[in-house]
Amino acid sequence: MSVSDALPLPAAEAAPTAPAFATLRRDLRLIADMIEPHARVLDIGCGDGALLAYLAHDKAVDARGIELSQSGVNACVRHGLSVIQGDADRDLEAFPRGAFDVVVLSQTLQATRQPRYVVEELLRIGQRAIVSFPNFGFWRSRLALLFRGRMPVTEVLHHAWYETPNIHLCTIRDFVALCDELGATIERSLTLDRHGNPYSLDPRGSLANLLAEQGVFVLSGTRNKPGGGKAAGR
Repeated sequence: MSVSDALPLPAAEAAPTAPAFATLRRDLRLIADMIEPHARVLDIGCGDGALLAYLAHDKAVDARGIELSQSGVNACVRHGLSVIQGDADRDLEAFPRGAFDVVVLSQTLQATRQPRYVVEELLRIGQRAIVSFPNFGFWRSRLALLFRGRMPVTEVLHHAWYETPNIHLCTIRDFVALCDELGATIERSLTLDRHGNPYSLDPRGSLANLLAEQGVFVLSGTRNKPGGGKAAGR
C-alpha cells in the first residue's frame, strides 16, 4: 500500500498505548520534549512507533506515521497507531503543503537515497521538522578510519559496512551546510554524546563536529520558498 493510496491516514481504531518515557531511546526523549501537546505530528521512519505512542498517550498529539518495514507497521498497529507503509524517498510528495505542525525524521536521513530532497519535503509538509542523525565526524569514527583503515562500528553506527542500511552518512558540519544551501532556519540544535546526553556546543563549531556522536536539529523555513520540495531530475 502506498502513501498516495492511503491518504488521508486512517484514524487508529484503538487508543494508543505508550511505553514508559524512560524506555524511549535517549534522542527520542529529547525529541518528545520539543513537541507541544495537541500538535499534528508525522513521524517518518517511525520504526515500532514508540515515539508516536508516547506522544499520542501523554501529549494528546494527532499522531501519524510512515514506516518502510512491514514488521514496523505491524508493531505500530499493535500500539493502536495510525501508520502506513511508505518510502521517504518516493511518497512524501503525496502530502499537502503545511499538513502537519511537526514532521520527525529520527535516525533515518542517512538511510535515504535523496537526503536533500527528503529535507526539502519535510519542511514543505511541516511547520517545523525535527531531524536526528549519527555524526560521521565523531572522533571515534575518525580514529577507526585513521588507524584501522576500516569503516567504523559504534553504538549508533552498529552495522558492518556490508549490511548497513546507511548509504548517505554525513557530519554535523555537512548537515549545517545543507540547511544553509536550502535556506532553512535552524531554530534549535542539540549535540549528543555516545550515551545520548546533550552537550552545550555550537553545531557550527569544530568541537561539536568532533565530540558529538549524534545531532538533533529543529528546522523551519524552506516550505515557503517557490518550487521548494522538488529535487533536480524528479
